[in-house]
Amino acid sequence: MLTSEEIKVLVNSGEGYNVDFKLRVPSKVRELSEEVCAFANAAGGYLLIGVTDKNEIVGNAIDNSKRSAIQDSIRDISPAVHTSIYSVEVDGKIVWVIDVPSGKNKPYVLSGAIYVREGANSQKLTKVEEMRDFFQQSDRIYFDATPCPKFDIRTQIDDSNFKSFRDESRLNESISNEQILENLQVFDDNGVIKRGGVLFFAKHPEDLFFQAIVRCVLFKGTTKVHIIDDKTFGGPLYLQYQQAMAWVQSKLQVAYLIEGAGPRKEIWEIPLTVFKEAIINALSHRDYYEQGASITIEMFDNRVEVSNPGGLLMSVKKDFGHKSMSRNPLIFGLFTRMHLVERIASGIPRMREAMKEAKLPKPIFHTDGMFTVIFERPNQELVLTEANTTKALSKNQLAIILLMKENSHITLTEIENTLDLSKTTVYKNIKHLREHGYIDRSGSDKTGNWVILVSEL
Repeated sequence: MLTSEEIKVLVNSGEGYNVDFKLRVPSKVRELSEEVCAFANAAGGYLLIGVTDKNEIVGNAIDNSKRSAIQDSIRDISPAVHTSIYSVEVDGKIVWVIDVPSGKNKPYVLSGAIYVREGANSQKLTKVEEMRDFFQQSDRIYFDATPCPKFDIRTQIDDSNFKSFRDESRLNESISNEQILENLQVFDDNGVIKRGGVLFFAKHPEDLFFQAIVRCVLFKGTTKVHIIDDKTFGGPLYLQYQQAMAWVQSKLQVAYLIEGAGPRKEIWEIPLTVFKEAIINALSHRDYYEQGASITIEMFDNRVEVSNPGGLLMSVKKDFGHKSMSRNPLIFGLFTRMHLVERIASGIPRMREAMKEAKLPKPIFHTDGMFTVIFERPNQELVLTEANTTKALSKNQLAIILLMKENSHITLTEIENTLDLSKTTVYKNIKHLREHGYIDRSGSDKTGNWVILVSEL
């Protein structure tokens, strides 16, 4: 039975994989039964009645007839789900709680349909293919829901990563780490942390699950013959996401727009948002049971490919880009709490829209075996149109200007060595900067100095 303080913590944390808010009992009581069914088919959870979707406790009154109607509706779920319904006073307001345990006899069915939990939402499965996928998942058990007795949360948690989780989830600093973990339902009924909790919060989850890594490879040309750079990132999943994004950014072309006196704006050859979506998708939905492959990001001269083990589930394949079903609902729910996942099944449309806005080809998706998304790179070096007061700089050109700003007497050789560029590349960039009015030279080549002609960088 939840206490007043525990309810405050849950409300402060917001809706998620294991918590749902209702302002009042809906006119169709069956809607509550659908949520109960979804929780029972997942890891259990709490329905809080008297809480707004803006995380405000307003309270609600439920008389005996409404309570009986709720209980009668829940009894329509088969096999039976043994829930607890009770009220708790929170700062003078009454919040009703429907406490749903994780079902031990999955799947649970309501009027011929199976309801499942995806992030902070519940979905109805009605097609045979969807139900078959669910049965398969139930037989195997979600990888991230399986207990991991080898892990000691007290000694192996990554404190820095957990702080990032708290910050991004906007959790109140007064809430203890232990309370947060308890509310996130990362422990099973015996108090053992689940694999999803290990992957998300452990310092080195790859020590237990060696497949849980991201490998980033840069190739020369358009084939997998010559490797230029090869990095492997482990650690908690959010850190893997950050490291993979940083690697991608270090390899892509970027230009900088300077508009009047305003700050410079980064323009990437491929919008970074598509990589954010692709990497989060891979970390959330990959098949962690598959130990023979890892998530890979492969960059070629003409394209970037992001792949993860496990093709699409049949139910998702039938409505690709519009429906989502995660192999790892706990992990998906944790990313949702960090606001890295906005809406169910919205990642694919956002990738498509971002590429369209950048006037780039649509992403290509391969969904069998390995799930792969391919982003085509621009054929030519990134070039931006200069108009009015808007000026465009490449990454090398901006770096050269900043060096000159720090040391107006810097030599070409010093620029070459500092930026690890060839003499020809430095010469061409300086020529471009002088011709377009970014810099000038005062005095002789030997004793003179560089003059920066743009005021804001």
